[in-house]
Amino acid sequence: MDVSKVAMHDTSISVEASRADHARMTRSLGPADFAAPIHDRWFADYMTGAWYEYGHLDVDEEEILRFAKEFDPQPIHTDPGFARSGPFGGIIASGWHTAGLAMRLLADHYLSRVASLASPGIDELRWRVPLRPGDRVHLRATVLDTRPSRSKPDRGLVVTHVELLNQDGGVPIAFRAMNLLAVRPDRRSPSGSA
Repeated sequence: MDVSKVAMHDTSISVEASRADHARMTRSLGPADFAAPIHDRWFADYMTGAWYEYGHLDVDEEEILRFAKEFDPQPIHTDPGFARSGPFGGIIASGWHTAGLAMRLLADHYLSRVASLASPGIDELRWRVPLRPGDRVHLRATVLDTRPSRSKPDRGLVVTHVELLNQDGGVPIAFRAMNLLAVRPDRRSPSGSA
């Protein structure tokens, strides 16, 4: 589904409809998924060492060109003739487009709809291989660490190694994401301390 073509007259309905349609097109690919559904997933549901895979998304040249013309108008992303004579032998997606695809799969399947509070940032962002027209990608998310907050017992930090993989096992993007997630309301201490 082309999210950019969703009617914008009622943003809340359009965004939810496009998210639901997109999530139906992609699915869990790993041997297991979270025991808790995304609408009831909290900090304690993210277990260090667990990994999850979600996909697939198919990338086409029109999508690459459209994104690049609007957000990263460099000839390697927008001009097929120029790109053919460049170092990659053809059009490649903007790294920010690649990041957006990874984020879409994270939001659709990995990040809780009820507990995700914010992200203080990402580390170690790498674009290892180009994302090309015709690529089919999927996401792998590995929980590296979980730490309850010492100062705010209603939340914790989850550190995740995120990779977007293509059909050949190449990694167009990888990064370490940090996310603040709320603890399940019934697990909070009444005194406000953990």
